[in-house]
Amino acid sequence: MTIGKASNFKVYQDEMRGGIVETLTQASNYFNGAGNAILLSTVSRRGDFAKESFFKNIANIVSRRDTTSVSAATDLLLSMDETISVKLNRKIGPVNQTYDAFAKVAMDMSPEEFSFLLGEMIGKGMQVEMLNSGLRAARAALVQNTNLLHDAATDKLTTAHLVKGLAKFGDRASAISAWVMHSKNYFDLMEHQIGTSANGDIVSGTVVQSATPATLNRPVIVTDSDALMVAGGSGSGAYTDYHVLGLTAGGVVVENSESERVVLDEVTGLENLVIRMQGEYAYNLGIKGYKYDTSAGANPTDATLGTSGSWDKAATSDKDLAGIIIQCR
Repeated sequence: MTIGKASNFKVYQDEMRGGIVETLTQASNYFNGAGNAILLSTVSRRGDFAKESFFKNIANIVSRRDTTSVSAATDLLLSMDETISVKLNRKIGPVNQTYDAFAKVAMDMSPEEFSFLLGEMIGKGMQVEMLNSGLRAARAALVQNTNLLHDAATDKLTTAHLVKGLAKFGDRASAISAWVMHSKNYFDLMEHQIGTSANGDIVSGTVVQSATPATLNRPVIVTDSDALMVAGGSGSGAYTDYHVLGLTAGGVVVENSESERVVLDEVTGLENLVIRMQGEYAYNLGIKGYKYDTSAGANPTDATLGTSGSWDKAATSDKDLAGIIIQCR
């Protein structure tokens, strides 16, 4: 059945964007705080991928000079590589509801009020989806590099595992600006520290009083994201690996690369009047020091985004990458 639309339909772009901006602004400290490990910005981007070239480090650019020789020196070559972020296209709705439904709950809601109500919901949903996608990609990129992975095997997260994770960055450990972990790991760490007081290094009473574990002077982003969890085994041997990320500043970059397009209209020709909303937007996702493998395809699914083979190392040094990763139970 063809559904005709009222000729006087209205597009409430400003009202819808108002709700989205309010919610994302409230969440922006969460993204751009905590050591700026996860950045959220707005940059217009054409196409499905954004590429940025850089000059690669030249190995042995400084070396010993033999003062007794006049033989020809070996030329060193300057080379370039690139980092690549991938555009993720997202839709909003469509959501439709009869005016009668609002009337029955004593809410004589105008189109403007309807759009603002949904705008707040959408804004929060966008923030959560962006965060999960960023963490899924960061986990996939980092876990493939054994030099950056501390595997705690079947252990729960402890202070010692945080130290061993930092050690993966060696003399650049100070560049790890924030931890990202599931709440299970956060409370495992707290429980461990409450029961530890050896040599007075950790005062369990202090942890109890503050209800905050010591995290080696780095802020923690606690989020129950399934992107940090990987199921393994089967039957009675099933288990779940949890991944704790230690990110550098700008380790994960999310860029709103296309303007939101949100349409709100009134639908007639049905038994009841209907108000309907639909929208779409896109953003680019990049992981520091990595390039998205364009052969994996544009607009990747969650499965592709979370596949290690979708992310190729671009930076020469591991210490120029997004950070380290700790795998625990």
